[in-house]
Amino acid sequence: MLLVQFAKVSKDYAGNPVFDEVDLEILEGDRIGLVGENGSGKSTLIEAIAIAARFNAEGGSQNFNFATRRSESELHTVLRLVRGVRRPKTGYFLRAESYFNVATEVDRIAREVPTGYAVLEAHGGRSLHEQSHGESFLALVQNRFYANGLYILDEPEAALSPQRQLSFLVSLDQLARRQNCQFIIATHSPIILAYPQAIIYALGPDGPTKVAYEDTEHYALTRDFLQNRERYLRRLLGNDEQ
Repeated sequence: MLLVQFAKVSKDYAGNPVFDEVDLEILEGDRIGLVGENGSGKSTLIEAIAIAARFNAEGGSQNFNFATRRSESELHTVLRLVRGVRRPKTGYFLRAESYFNVATEVDRIAREVPTGYAVLEAHGGRSLHEQSHGESFLALVQNRFYANGLYILDEPEAALSPQRQLSFLVSLDQLARRQNCQFIIATHSPIILAYPQAIIYALGPDGPTKVAYEDTEHYALTRDFLQNRERYLRRLLGNDEQ
């Protein structure tokens, strides 16, 4: 559906050297998970992919054109996007930090544009502001995400409880396997990363590196904490035995 190839980058973007000499390809049909510590560049990278694919920088579909505060990096200017034989027929860019702004724009369109109610209907027919964060996110996925789409998500777990992350995985699987959709997701969630068909890239000092699920710090640390909770808490809270 989409081939994303980064040209060689000779300057640091957003003060982050992870993008020096980046060479990353996302092939047709790949379901990609991007992981890394805060400040590693996940959001900058996924934003660049979204903007290069002609999505609005703050989120929404390719038809959204609003800006609350311009803050995007210039990384998207050094991307090459090569369309595959099966081009996406729809798509959406969702980022946790500006989801409120997208919901506000959907309400504005429904209120001010003569045909705007169709946009609200496509988002579930009810204002996203009138639902909890998790409810509105799942309503968006279940109503606005459909076949042959490219969906770029930045930290979707911010809206979702662990149970709803599992519900999201069900929707993701139905869209990916049965409806030819492609997902590119930056996440800290070991639940979302567990999707069986995901290709996981960890962002570190040497750039994006493909890793197995069990080798991600997100999985290893979560597993170790749950298996050794008391030891971790004693150490973290200063109550470890001398």
